[in-house]
Amino acid sequence: MSSLVPTPDHAPRILSGMQPTDGSLHLGNYIGALRQWVALQDDFDALYFVADLHSLTVNPDPAALRERTRRTAAQYLAAGVDPQRSVLFVQSHVAEHAQLGWLLQCQTGFGEASRMTQFKDKSAKQGSEGTTVGLFAYPMLMAADILLYDSALVPVGEDQRQHLELTRNLAQRLNSRFGEGTVVVPEGHIVKAGAKIQDLQNPSSKMSKSTSGGKGVVWLMEDPKRAVKAIKGAVTDADETYGVRYDPEAKPGISNLLTIFSAVTGREVHDIAAEYDGRGYGYLKADLADAVAAFLTPFQERAATYLSDPAQLDAVLADGAERARAIAAPVLQRVSERFGLLPATGR
Repeated sequence: MSSLVPTPDHAPRILSGMQPTDGSLHLGNYIGALRQWVALQDDFDALYFVADLHSLTVNPDPAALRERTRRTAAQYLAAGVDPQRSVLFVQSHVAEHAQLGWLLQCQTGFGEASRMTQFKDKSAKQGSEGTTVGLFAYPMLMAADILLYDSALVPVGEDQRQHLELTRNLAQRLNSRFGEGTVVVPEGHIVKAGAKIQDLQNPSSKMSKSTSGGKGVVWLMEDPKRAVKAIKGAVTDADETYGVRYDPEAKPGISNLLTIFSAVTGREVHDIAAEYDGRGYGYLKADLADAVAAFLTPFQERAATYLSDPAQLDAVLADGAERARAIAAPVLQRVSERFGLLPATGR
């Protein structure tokens, strides 16, 4: 049965979030996620959150985490996430996330969790001393994020596909063990076009501060002059005689620049390629740099309006948390009862 069919009560529900691991999101986050979130608000019952609990797996500085959480929320708003059309909240403000996470940990096999690719990759980099139990349990908390809201649709990137499959497996397991209707089995919304913005210095990898030491990243909250420098210094193809065309396999660097150009201007990739074909890469980079700077300036101004009034921003997040809890609490109660937990009196 498809979980995308609207119910009498509300449109199909979607949920997504990002970690506040930096003071700024980057252009890949905007093009691959935020831009999609804004569009989905029109047709779905949308919930978007700042995943601060997930960020604890890397032991961030407490003061920095608080600041980054607000800055991340402000960037959601600057991108067009509308608290009147969606629910915007901070993950830790809804305690049910951690509670359901524990229940799901108790239904997940050790071997099953050990096979998660991201855990294996990150633990290999951090070593045994730097790898926490929280990192191991991360996918179960992510599953709780989704199942807690009876989410029908989850917009995720390719790198999160395995975690989504675990979520679906756990949902089906709960329904099998505790009865149909215990949780909703979600479906993935894997964004295809523009979902993966590559690193400007390493077009074979997605944009990330860990890929090229941050040199190939365009940060949404950075000085536009630095973004211009990053764009103009982007790696392209060694031989210019083949011209400008969109061909991710043969010309990954140029194709990445064309994708970014399309995203920040709204123009079609192939129209942009046709305009610059035969003119050399320098012209493409120069005009793209101007387009990115023109995009960043108003974005940062919008974010600054929220950051200049932390009390008002906190009020928006508090309202979102209250609305999120109104959905989450009954779901957790339903799951807890199916597990056999004794209901607390007075609730």
